[in-house]
Amino acid sequence: MNILFVCSEVFPLIKTGGLADVSYSLPRALADLGHQVTVVLPGYRSVRARLGEPDQRRSLPDDFLRSDIRVAEYASSPVGVPLLLVESDSLFDRDGGPYERSSGDPWPDNADRFAQFCRAVVSWVVAAEQAGAGYQVVHCNDWQTGLIPALLSLHESAVKTLFTIHNLAYQGVFDYATFQHLQLPDTWWHLDALEFYGNLSFLKAGIVFADWVTTVSPTYADEILREPAACGMGGLLQHHQNKLVGILNGADYEIWNPQTDDHILFHFDRDSLEQKLKNKLDLQRISGLRLSKSAPLIGLVSRLVEQKGIDWVVSAMTATQEHKVQWVILGSGTPHYEQQLLELAQANPKTVSVTIGYDEELAHRIEAGSDLFAMPSRYEPCGLNQIYSLRYGTLPIVRRTGGLADTVVNVDELSLEQGTATGFVFEEPAAAAFTDTVLRAIAMYSRRKTWQRIQQTAMAQCFDWQHSAQSYLELYQQDHQQDHQQE
Repeated sequence: MNILFVCSEVFPLIKTGGLADVSYSLPRALADLGHQVTVVLPGYRSVRARLGEPDQRRSLPDDFLRSDIRVAEYASSPVGVPLLLVESDSLFDRDGGPYERSSGDPWPDNADRFAQFCRAVVSWVVAAEQAGAGYQVVHCNDWQTGLIPALLSLHESAVKTLFTIHNLAYQGVFDYATFQHLQLPDTWWHLDALEFYGNLSFLKAGIVFADWVTTVSPTYADEILREPAACGMGGLLQHHQNKLVGILNGADYEIWNPQTDDHILFHFDRDSLEQKLKNKLDLQRISGLRLSKSAPLIGLVSRLVEQKGIDWVVSAMTATQEHKVQWVILGSGTPHYEQQLLELAQANPKTVSVTIGYDEELAHRIEAGSDLFAMPSRYEPCGLNQIYSLRYGTLPIVRRTGGLADTVVNVDELSLEQGTATGFVFEEPAAAAFTDTVLRAIAMYSRRKTWQRIQQTAMAQCFDWQHSAQSYLELYQQDHQQDHQQE
């Protein structure tokens, strides 16, 4: 198949979150399965500077596009597949992030920027189809690409669209004046189209007009049908439930693999867990913690925000200070949470280490050296750190939500008997429930043989991109096969 993968960020060119990792790994996995995949994203200044001159630039035949829009083509790129940039000096050639100024304020012309991006992609797709070299599928990601399925529906096109929601909370909402400015069809200002509580929603456009809508885990696909996870879109998603599918994100085991990880001192696998203990002592040493083989060490690498349950973490850290347990935290976020964590570290320097910011090497060493990994999210569309933790034999402590529910099997009598237990799961969204689960995990840690069996089961789990890519292909091909049958 010929697949166009549309995104607003992609590793290693530009990244603000997990979308960039997906946009890097999924197209490569699809290409590895024998399909032709091209990635397209906006031509941000920093991306153009890194890539240099393209193989060629082309203008697009569309009266709605700005005169400075061009498509730059790169047959090879750091993304690992062919790359297209939608260039516009007036829209994308500026300092700052892809969505925000350096100050953190959203770009005031974001609606225009991404509407023009969507129009350019549709113009490119239609021109390719007319030239006989068309795409079978256009795979769109998040609200920045939501207008593409809608705009493509205005053309006599056989191209199918798939729209992936990575986080429903980000909906691309703008006012009616913006809708008018973008010169979208008047008929789209309707409950059954783009109108959303008196505003325009790019995300809703993708949901309504795409042939398939996916999100990044099966449980999250179910949760977003109801509040609070639905973020006001529950009725809409229930209406389109027949085309909504949850496909779990994959992990890049070339990067996150304790047998080959360049960031850790001692490599290990399921049969050499004594080497993991050496990583634990190394992590304690560099974090200034008391060297101890027997004290359970709990790691956390996260944005320090309410969604991630950081208030529950602070509560549990306070409640467990009388227990033989250590914590090592890496992340940044809400200043209030940063301050609380730093105060705990200052008061308990031998049992609590907190690093504000992000450090890739330290993140790997936390995964490798910790006994447990805390991830008590209020909601989590997919999550990746719990998947990394499983591979490193670092048992996750998670809430049963989204992708966490789909990847971690709770330690209980039945799962221990069946040999399926991989971590510690709690249900209630409350500090006390998380603290109780931490205490349960600490108690289990003293049962060394049982603990090692759970570690070995966790390390045997496989959530790679090949599985995810195959699931996406089944959706792509389902529409493709139906079309051939109708012909």
